[in-house]
Amino acid sequence: MSLIKFLFSLKFFKQIIYIICITIVLIVISVISLSYITMHGESVKVPNLIGKTLDQVDVDLKSLDLSFVILDSARYNSSYKPLSVIDHQPIPGSKVKINRKIYLTINPSGYNEITIPKIIRTTIRQATQRLESSGFVIGEIEYIDDIGKDEIIEISHKGEMINEGDKLLKNSVIDLTLGNGKF
Repeated sequence: MSLIKFLFSLKFFKQIIYIICITIVLIVISVISLSYITMHGESVKVPNLIGKTLDQVDVDLKSLDLSFVILDSARYNSSYKPLSVIDHQPIPGSKVKINRKIYLTINPSGYNEITIPKIIRTTIRQATQRLESSGFVIGEIEYIDDIGKDEIIEISHKGEMINEGDKLLKNSVIDLTLGNGKF
């Protein structure tokens, strides 16, 4: 009986009103402070940075109060200048908050060096597949007298003999010397 009396007492109703008032004040303070902290309504459009050098990117982003982080790039793209931007996140035209980081993918200064796979004494079909999948380009094919018909006897680059395991830049042209099956 005393619990029911307490629930309908003036003291209990005062406590409920205090709790409701404090909760409303805390919610209002939270909403106002979140708008200020998150810079609600303040955003800028990300410019198109693709093809620009790092110096140009720095100037463009500083004028918009944005910063950038360089992500490593393993793929060289010959249609862009070395050390220029080939991709970035967020994409151009996106709206972002001030002081946001833009993540850049940079074109390396050149192709990576790749190890020449083991192709000596393999067929032309196997060698072509291995070389092209590694990133090399097949150049001239020359035949010499050797018992292994259509087998790779020698490999060269720009007229110089090279060995399996040597390193060349990706997209290098490799010339092949094959056996013609005659001894």
